[in-house]
Amino acid sequence: MSILAILSGQGSLVGMERVTQPHRLTLNELQGTAFGKSPSDSTCQLLLAQLDLAGFETLLQDLMAAQPGVAAELDRLVCDGKTLRGSIDETATGAARFIAQASLYSQSLGVAIAQTIYATDASGEIQALCKLLEAVELEGVLVKAHALHANRPFPSTSPSGAPTS
Repeated sequence: MSILAILSGQGSLVGMERVTQPHRLTLNELQGTAFGKSPSDSTCQLLLAQLDLAGFETLLQDLMAAQPGVAAELDRLVCDGKTLRGSIDETATGAARFIAQASLYSQSLGVAIAQTIYATDASGEIQALCKLLEAVELEGVLVKAHALHANRPFPSTSPSGAPTS
């Protein structure tokens, strides 16, 4: 439901509710459910709160990789990290803590092919990017990243293809 809403240009829970109303019967059939009415925005929020994010992320990455021509078009990746708006929190020591997202964006495909989230007090953008790069076939791919990733230690790849630090 959330993907259908996003592809329909709706970025809110109310928008998700709006999009699912006319498609309730089809969604029931595809999902094997028997909802008598479309889920409300609060039901959508409850469902999203229970979502297995790691599993959903893997599903989306697998779906993207399975699209025809993706491997042939994957020649450049841009890495970027962003702090998620409204995610600021205070740690026990009084330091600021944010939830951030790191993405690998394919310029030729025009889409993010992989992304991950992390808490800034537990990890950082370099570790998140390393995790993303491990999941992607990088032979013949140019990876662009900003200056933060030029700092040592940042894992590189040896001529044999084995990761080094």
